[in-house]
Amino acid sequence: MPRKPKRPCGMSGCPLFAEDGSPYCKEHGKKQRDSYNRYERSPDINKKYGRAWKRIRDRYTSKHPLCERCLEEGRLTPVEEVHHIVPISKGGDHRETNLMSLCQSCHTKIHHELGDR
Repeated sequence: MPRKPKRPCGMSGCPLFAEDGSPYCKEHGKKQRDSYNRYERSPDINKKYGRAWKRIRDRYTSKHPLCERCLEEGRLTPVEEVHHIVPISKGGDHRETNLMSLCQSCHTKIHHELGDR
């Protein structure tokens, strides 16, 4: 099966090509991620989402391997994200009653409906 052609890097003046669906080449992609992590991401993110969260998320996805929203509509879609029903920033926690397994599409739709992304 043929691959999609590579696109030019999104950074103006860069002669390199973007790979893997990223808008930037490897060099500028790393710079963009570092810039985001340094200036835009909350500094206490590791307190909220650290190693313990990864264990909780993995345990939850093993119990709920399919997207809960798609399952309600009769579709079988594997889980890609674990969503907090009440966000951590608004007093939510990591208990199973506050978690929901979702595919990427449904997770994006929920955040779009909430207006926080």
